[in-house]
This record gives sequence, structure tokens and C-alpha cells, in this order.
Amino acid sequence: MKKLLLLLATGLTIGAAPASAAPRTIVIGVVAKSQGNAVFQAARVGAQDAARELSAKYGMNIKIDWRTPNEEDAQKQAEAIEQLVLAGAEGISVSCSDANKLTDAINHAVDNGVPVATFDSDAPASKRFVTYGVDDEQCGAQTMAELAKVMNGKGVVAILAGNPNAPNLQKRVAGAKKEAAKYPGITIRDTYYHKETPQDAAAKVEQVMQANPDITGWAMIGGWPLFTENALKWQPGTVQCVAVDALPAELAYIRSGHVPVLLAQQCYEWGHRTVELLIEKIVDHKNPPAVKEVSALIPVTKANVDEFGKNWVKWLPH
Repeated sequence: MKKLLLLLATGLTIGAAPASAAPRTIVIGVVAKSQGNAVFQAARVGAQDAARELSAKYGMNIKIDWRTPNEEDAQKQAEAIEQLVLAGAEGISVSCSDANKLTDAINHAVDNGVPVATFDSDAPASKRFVTYGVDDEQCGAQTMAELAKVMNGKGVVAILAGNPNAPNLQKRVAGAKKEAAKYPGITIRDTYYHKETPQDAAAKVEQVMQANPDITGWAMIGGWPLFTENALKWQPGTVQCVAVDALPAELAYIRSGHVPVLLAQQCYEWGHRTVELLIEKIVDHKNPPAVKEVSALIPVTKANVDEFGKNWVKWLPH
């Protein structure tokens, strides 16, 4: 009888073993600035691709919890971070609409054992362990350098600069002005700020050109007006323009000849790379070599516009 009971107990133990071997599930929260912007849609696809690839690599179930507000709203982003912590997310990736409003939420997450990475737009005073994106001063300098090249080093330049209170844009303007000083033949007419909608940006460009018909070049440290059709009211080649970003709508301006160079940010990698960095920290307990991981800008011209455009087929959700 004792032997029978022992055999039954052993059998139960053996039969029960596989049930405890379920793979670990890790939830990563991603909080971008707004749902509708194509750059953040690409970041979402990048994050989901990274989760799938890393799930296979580590034998885990890595999930993305997308908590992005419909429109830019830093308060809603802060609330999303708090909700992700309460829901048990093990890591968070965020693009900060307003660093001041998000710093406390980020610090609260980190204090509760949830590492935070930022992308595109940082909160430098927070406890985030890494930020991934362009070097803004270099971005402004590269924009001006490309413009100076197509202008043959001479002419009157306007800088289009979006929100005057955005620290990343202020750095881009500083970089552009510093680079322009290398070209004695280039004069900066002024820096022009505007509400960051395509319509407001396009209206600002038209207004400035009417008041300053001698402007022969635009350094656009953001591509805002190029998200609409027919925003540039001059004949191709009469005024040169170099802009940051290379969204699908902007590529039409390369093809028409209005814009010789776009500088593409690696928006797909915003999601993909920050998820990689978070999983390395959570699973491997590995920190990146530096807090700032710089993402290079990719020049898009007539020579590679069609090839680059294929990326958006992969990056945008279907």
C-alpha cells in the first residue's frame, strides 16, 4: 500500500512539472506625443517589431502597451505613465511633450522600480536611464550645412523654427546659426516661429516671403509646412529649402524639385531601439555606455527618395 501511494505521489509530481514552465511575460509601456503623427506611428511599429524579435531571442512573451494621447497633451502623458506603473509594466519608453510636466511622473516610475527611456524629446532632469534621438545642435548645423551647399555658400536665409519655447528646437536654431557663421556669403534674415500645424507653418512661410522677396533659402529645422500640398509658392530652384524629417507627404517636395534635401529622423528606431535598451536593462541588467544615444539623420534626395519611400510601407500600420 505504501509503495502504491509513493508511486502515485511520484506520478503526480512528474505530471505537474511542465505546468510551471510558462514563459515570462514582460509588458513595456510606450507613450509617444500623439496618435496621428506618422513619425509616432512608425515608432509604434518599431516597438512592436522589437518586442516580437526579443520574445524569440529570450524565450519570453514581451508585449507593448501603447498609451499615447490622441493629441499632444503632457498631462495625459504623465497620467499614462502612472497608469502603466499601476498596471505592472516593467519598463516605459516616452517622448516628452513637456519635460517639466513629465519629470515627476518619470521619477515616480523609476522610484517604483520601473526603468524609463526617452526618445525624440527628452526630460534631462529626470531619472530616465537613457535617451535616444538626434543631437539637436548637430541637427540644426547639418540642416544649414546642406542648405549652404545647394546655395553655393551665398544668399539670404530664413530659419523656420516652430514653437519658440521648445528646448530641442532652440538647440537646433543655435546649431543652424553657428554653422551659418562659417559662410561669409550667407546672411540670416531672421528666425521665424509659429504654431506647429502644417497650415500655420505654410502661412508663416508665405507671409515671410511676401515681406522679404530677397530670401533665397529656407532652413526648416522641422518639416511642418511640407505636411501640406503646395506650401512652397515659388518655382522649383528659385528658392532653396532643406528641412528635417522625410514623411510621405514631404517626399513629394523632393520629387517636384522644391526641396533638394530632407534630413530624416530614424523614427522607426525610436520605438525599436528604446524597447531593446529597456529589455537589456530589465533582463540582462545592462546599462548603455552613455545616457545619450545619438541617432544619425539620413539625407534623402532625388537619388534615393523612391528607395527611402518604401520604408513607410513597412513603418505605417495597415
